[in-house]
Amino acid sequence: MSVLVGKKAPLFEAEAVVNGGEFVEKFTLQQYIGKKHVVFFFYPLDFTFVCPTEILAFQDHLAEFEKRNVAVVGCSVDSKFSHWAWLNTGKNAGGIKGVTFPLVSDLSKTIAENYDVLAGEYDYNEDGEMEFDGEPVAYRGLFLIDKQGVVRHQVVNDLPLGRSVKEALRMVDALQFFEENGEVCPADWHSGDEGMKATAEGVAAYLGKH
Repeated sequence: MSVLVGKKAPLFEAEAVVNGGEFVEKFTLQQYIGKKHVVFFFYPLDFTFVCPTEILAFQDHLAEFEKRNVAVVGCSVDSKFSHWAWLNTGKNAGGIKGVTFPLVSDLSKTIAENYDVLAGEYDYNEDGEMEFDGEPVAYRGLFLIDKQGVVRHQVVNDLPLGRSVKEALRMVDALQFFEENGEVCPADWHSGDEGMKATAEGVAAYLGKH
């Protein structure tokens, strides 16, 4: 598993569904560089069980991300048509109707491969035939990308393990606090808490108060 923290986020052009039902042929994260932070997350498949709980949780907190000038973008290996159908299926039928942030189609699996979250790999068997070893879907990867296009935080969960949207918000707050104040964020830091200066004296002063 690659660690992308500190590196430029892999860019791409791909089909996507935005605003709950509009097709975009060449969606790219590049549109946000210099303008917004981005929470870019992968989920395994449309029309599954854990995935809608995560996607709907991101939608429920979307105003909080937008208030922080953060774009939320989801991605799976499904087609744009599958995304569209899921977005137009009611919640009581297992759908995600009402979700408005972009869902990217990674039908070729190249985006998941470039972010190193594909839950398996292609290989050749003894007969020279190509096979896929593992699951041909993405792990639950999440990447916090700054305005310069650099990954500042990543977390990758196995397929059965849903993520915490509140933790994603906490990491956005921590990054923006550091960018605005130049102070680092200690363990379990939350918005409104003190930061500390990244010096021996700063750490001693912080620890002396706690």
